[in-house]
Amino acid sequence: MMRKKVLERYKVPRKTFGKNLLAAFSLLIFSTCSVKKYLPEDELLYTGAELEINVPDSLKDKIKDLSNLRSELEEVLRPEPNSKFLGVYWGLRAHYKAQKEKPGFINRFLNKKIGEEPVYTSKVDISRTEDIIRNRLENRGFFYSDVDSRLEEHDKKKKAEAFYTVNIPQPYTMEKYVVDDDSVPVIDEIKKNIRKWIIKPGMRFDLDAMKAERERLDRVVKNKGYYNFSPDFLIFEADTNQYDNKKFDLFLRLKKDVPEKSTVPYQIREVTVYPNYRVSSDTIASDTLVLNDKNYVQPGEDFFKARRLDPFIKIGKGQYYSPEVSRNTSRRLTSIGTYKFVNIRYDEIDSLATDTTRALAASIFLSPMNKRSLRAELQAVAKSNNFIGPNLATTLTNRNLFKGGEIVNITASVGYEMQFASGNNTGLNSLQLGLKTDLIFPRVLSPIRIKENWFEYAIPKTKVSMGIDYLRRSELYSLVTASSSFGYIWDANRYITHEYNPISLNYVNLANTTPAFEDILNQNPFLRNSFNQQFIAGFTYSFTYNGMVDQYKKHQLFINSTLDVAGNTLDLFSASGNERPRTFLGLEYSQYAKLDLDIRYHLRLGRDKKLATRLFAGLGVPYGNSDIMPYSKLFFSGGPYSVRAFRIRSLGPGTFNPENDTNQTTFFDQTGNLRLEFNMEYRFPIFSYVKGALFADAGNVWNTTDNEALPGGKFSGNFMKELGIGGGAGLRVDIQGFVVRLDLAAPWHTPWLPEGERWNFGFKDPILNFAIGYPF
Repeated sequence: MMRKKVLERYKVPRKTFGKNLLAAFSLLIFSTCSVKKYLPEDELLYTGAELEINVPDSLKDKIKDLSNLRSELEEVLRPEPNSKFLGVYWGLRAHYKAQKEKPGFINRFLNKKIGEEPVYTSKVDISRTEDIIRNRLENRGFFYSDVDSRLEEHDKKKKAEAFYTVNIPQPYTMEKYVVDDDSVPVIDEIKKNIRKWIIKPGMRFDLDAMKAERERLDRVVKNKGYYNFSPDFLIFEADTNQYDNKKFDLFLRLKKDVPEKSTVPYQIREVTVYPNYRVSSDTIASDTLVLNDKNYVQPGEDFFKARRLDPFIKIGKGQYYSPEVSRNTSRRLTSIGTYKFVNIRYDEIDSLATDTTRALAASIFLSPMNKRSLRAELQAVAKSNNFIGPNLATTLTNRNLFKGGEIVNITASVGYEMQFASGNNTGLNSLQLGLKTDLIFPRVLSPIRIKENWFEYAIPKTKVSMGIDYLRRSELYSLVTASSSFGYIWDANRYITHEYNPISLNYVNLANTTPAFEDILNQNPFLRNSFNQQFIAGFTYSFTYNGMVDQYKKHQLFINSTLDVAGNTLDLFSASGNERPRTFLGLEYSQYAKLDLDIRYHLRLGRDKKLATRLFAGLGVPYGNSDIMPYSKLFFSGGPYSVRAFRIRSLGPGTFNPENDTNQTTFFDQTGNLRLEFNMEYRFPIFSYVKGALFADAGNVWNTTDNEALPGGKFSGNFMKELGIGGGAGLRVDIQGFVVRLDLAAPWHTPWLPEGERWNFGFKDPILNFAIGYPF
């Protein structure tokens, strides 16, 4: 009967497939025969197992996790059969091909990458699998389960399949949960921390839950100072003698012969810190400074000032031992950015042991990174406006600049681009020079005193940045941009990061404009006004929740939101009067508010398989002293990290057709002050470091006000019909997190075409995107 059900599951009406069914069937027969001919005469190919679970009607409503139970039992069905794709045993075929006398390079390569050893029936032990199934059922409270199995062989097809039938009995459920009394201190601590909503009366016998409870109690008591305690010292015992209806009492007790030192807490009596530890160094000859009951040992001149290092160390004299405090200290010290290794060691002090407590000496060894480093990056840039050229950036880093963990990064960059194949504009070039300095203090610099011990997880960092960029575009203009900022970065916990810049300044000076560029600005007042917003002063705040640090969780969420507000403070001090635009120190300034939201959700479907989605929304609103947003603050859409079926910055705004304005799209990005975008991508492994993806993107940018130079660019209630939509497939080489990505995408819906013609599915004109890193 079971076999009949399995066959019926795959019945499909002949009309559904027609000739395609015959072709697919022929392909399947061909692929099976191609493997069948390699099988030894006395062997059958094992094709897998079917599992049937029978539950009495009286128990169906009581067993809530039947699907989880089925998944757990299916995982123990061994061995796993050879994998198939589209009905073909690719890995098995690669293995057999490589066994030839002269397999050739290609066959050897394929066997190394995707080859699989054949799984024969002789390797199948169904009786052992039966025992494992019974064991898993007992671990879940289903004792005395009935498990049957059989191996169905098909000699003509040279294959075999296993069938397992499980009849679920009534499970054992818990009546009482009791901790046995004992005179040792650790039992009193355990009783204080019992959580009877974890292991609670009425629950089914569950071995994994008991193991998890032992681990939880171990963590609890260790954080109370029980340095030598172990979860293996605890044992659960179930007593069924008091009941006749499959109930039991659960007892938790300490095992016999547990060492006495494992049942008493430890107190820290000494803390010694080595801020400049090297394996070959002689710590005996070093100088010692005592600060806040900690010994700071450094050879000769201080490498790291003790008063700057002390706030990062949560371990203190007189505290009870706590792994959580140790991890917290290690994480805080690592976050400074000066140290390569942080090692915390505890040693027992026998001479200070008492009957109720014992003592520990804590030693913290800090191994510094190289004080200075130089990094260079060379890039080849290709833009949608046909500008192509190299870009070189070098960064000099100095760590522990003022002996307090300060880090300075100085980055110099130079880029040259030339335009090719663009009609009359061929030969135009662009030169870009940049210099930026970041100074990071691993503490809070503020006129208001803020104590570092207010922050449990991590101490906020203060970041000061200054930079200047020069851009010259031949036959157009020169642009000098100066920027500076002052702010804080704070990791509130493992997932949440805040970044707040109360001071953010940008000054833009447009100079050396040519008559041709002036004509472009005269034809587009919107563009001219965006360049006239020369001075930007305000603040920014960014919130990030990164649940993707737990990469093995099934559900992963990432949220980032940034608020950028400019001009309000300057408006208070600007020249009085009703004249617009107002100025500050003779400079016209921008006034706007900008908010964006980036939400990403990843659904893990299996090992290296993932469904990744992203929703992005952003809006910038000029007000007060500004009629439009500054050009550098506008949104764009299209490109390898956006809607990949359209070239970078070539989508929108709205239904604006870039082909109708050659001059503008030749030199300037298509932008808007509102952006909406949605992306979806299925990621899967191919072999080794090579991954694949299927994706679809949709999005666009709009303006919230009319602009005669960009017809169709204003946002309206028809925005869904104005989305640029596309999709495609991609290849990624992912080597330990370093990802090189190739995505081939084609437009499905082009917003600037006439209505009724926008769904054009332009597979003949695909866009190839090359990028570093995943798009989201």
